[in-house]
Amino acid sequence: MQNKLRRFITPIRSFHPTSLTLLLAGSFSFVALCNLHAGAFRLPNQDPEAIARGDAVVATADNPSAIYYNPAGITQLEGQNVRLGLYVISPGEKYTSPSGVTAKANSDLEAVPQVYYVNTFTNMPVSVGLGMYCPYGLALDWGNNTPFSAVAEKGSLLYLSFNPVIAWKIHRTLSIAIGPTINYSQATFKRAIGLIPGDQFSFDGDGVNYGFNAGILWQPHPMWSFGLNYRSATEISYEGTSSTSPSPPLPASTSTSGSVKFPQFVVGGVSFRPTTNWNFEFDLDWADWGSLEQIVFQNTGFGNVPLTLDYRSSFMYEFGATRQLGKGYFVSVGYIYNENSSPDANFNPLIPDSNLQLGSVGFGRHGKRWDWAIAYHFGYNGGRAINNPPTAPDYPANGTYKTFNNAFDIAATFKF
Repeated sequence: MQNKLRRFITPIRSFHPTSLTLLLAGSFSFVALCNLHAGAFRLPNQDPEAIARGDAVVATADNPSAIYYNPAGITQLEGQNVRLGLYVISPGEKYTSPSGVTAKANSDLEAVPQVYYVNTFTNMPVSVGLGMYCPYGLALDWGNNTPFSAVAEKGSLLYLSFNPVIAWKIHRTLSIAIGPTINYSQATFKRAIGLIPGDQFSFDGDGVNYGFNAGILWQPHPMWSFGLNYRSATEISYEGTSSTSPSPPLPASTSTSGSVKFPQFVVGGVSFRPTTNWNFEFDLDWADWGSLEQIVFQNTGFGNVPLTLDYRSSFMYEFGATRQLGKGYFVSVGYIYNENSSPDANFNPLIPDSNLQLGSVGFGRHGKRWDWAIAYHFGYNGGRAINNPPTAPDYPANGTYKTFNNAFDIAATFKF
């Protein structure tokens, strides 16, 4: 299989049926990579108060975004709460080839919305909520003039979750919660073929799946709080169409399908409040990317096309601190160390995954009827060097990949 893919990514100028078979097989493989990463491995950033604290909130979770971070936390809210937010990120990816050729991914801002609603019933230890957010997604566009254009050019992923939850305050110190997730995903991908000048392969597909989200919040003492959040694994079967151009001489389009697994993850944390003005929290976030070993695309017209990814599970280490300033105002800072999950042998430019350092800061105010918050964070990696042998399928993507992205989030809550 490696030798066939190697032949596929080598530019040739003449058209042969065997070459066409190989190029389409390789194209389907790279679609899978686009679906998974599309400029971002995962989006754990679902609220500015959490982002400002380095997403270390599973043991705090005291606003409507708790539906994502730890749904048990919504029992801390009173009455009805509606929270609207917007997360905006610029990818900030740069590439340098072994020969010194440089490229920069399009850094246009990408916007990701967040919507949460919570209702805590009067005189009942029960709260219900509904969240709408994007736990995976964003986009990356390298253009068509890079050394690896025959591996990847452009990809985008939409993964939208609808998450109703119900939470029960079993005891004044202990709450539990659970709720289903209904997930819709859409993926697109483009790359050069390398068969004739100006040719291109593209894919567009979508799918729906279901999972669940659960949480526990325990505060045995006013100074200490513990939280746990679990999100189930999901698998989306993408149904769509792939096409090649120019057509003719290449085939116009064909129906394709393939399943992609998104991992289960567990987040546990502890919050320490030495005084009413300070809150320190540390969270450990584990994502089971090791469950994603292979993707098989079916009904390609050339049989089933397998892709071995051999991903590894990874951790995020999250720390945050919040200082109350009086009159409802507060300020927060945070830090995350995010481990890489993609091995060198399966690296793709649409997945510039690396060991990432993230810093954050934010401020806001809690009022009687309105809350608001704003946060900024950056992600940095000084350079991940990829040096695969010439026999590797992604050999043209060898080089150094640097990351420096910037992101903002703003949100407001109306309480009634």
